[in-house]
Amino acid sequence: MKMLSHEAGGYAPVPGGNVFYRMIGGGEAAPLLTLHGGPGFPHNAFAPLAQLGDERAVVFYDQLGCGQSDRPDDPSLWRIERAVEEVDALRRHLGLTRINLLGHSWGGALAIDYMLSKPAGVEKLVLVSPLVSTRRWLADAAILKAALPTDFRVTIDRCEREGDYASEAYAQACEAFYVRHVCRLQPLPAAYEESVAGLGEQVYNHMWGPSEFTCTGTLRDYERFERLAEIAAPTLWLCGRHDEARPETLALYQQQIPGSRLHVFENSAHMSYLEEPDEFLRVVRAFLAE
Repeated sequence: MKMLSHEAGGYAPVPGGNVFYRMIGGGEAAPLLTLHGGPGFPHNAFAPLAQLGDERAVVFYDQLGCGQSDRPDDPSLWRIERAVEEVDALRRHLGLTRINLLGHSWGGALAIDYMLSKPAGVEKLVLVSPLVSTRRWLADAAILKAALPTDFRVTIDRCEREGDYASEAYAQACEAFYVRHVCRLQPLPAAYEESVAGLGEQVYNHMWGPSEFTCTGTLRDYERFERLAEIAAPTLWLCGRHDEARPETLALYQQQIPGSRLHVFENSAHMSYLEEPDEFLRVVRAFLAE
């Protein structure tokens, strides 16, 4: 494996273009490779995870199409199969023969599919509020939306029905959902705002769709519940008590991987590493050290 400096960065060639990466920290322990969410939201929100660099290298990168990576105008690239190849290409470029893997939200789906490709050298897997089943994700969103105040719920339903995703009323209604189930911190952390600013809209729209409540993209048929048992690496599931990836659903997923564990952060929604960073780092650090 290549020696990793305390902090380094650059660009790596992957199918479709070049991706920007950063490596922080070092040590003898297997590096932690992180897969951000979205699809299309870059790695900036993962900023607290850099503190794990005192024990191991932590590798961040912006997936193709967002952040500081290339943004090719080619919708054929926005498939999970190509994203899996991207992870493999980055590992080869950096000489990461041994890794731990952490994926958040869409990055959790990417981590799952990467593991299903049976890669060598993955020691442990951390799935943070992951997408496992689009059908269940949308069902959970409907449950949480139903608990919103009536005016917000009615507005979301009307705008979704009419395809009116650009109106101010729709934005305000969605914001009511986000502050409950995406990130409960006010004001929003700078790392979160930086991630939003680096959004690759083409990636999000083509892979997911026009909103959190509607999936029309290449992930619309994404279903991996029945294949979770194929994952052999020690696995830790993480989510927030108020998460759009509902704890009740993750408990069902956790049961499918023998020996895996679930930890729920009581004061978090979907961004537990920002909402409860100290506790998040404690839990992940302990798991990786086992």
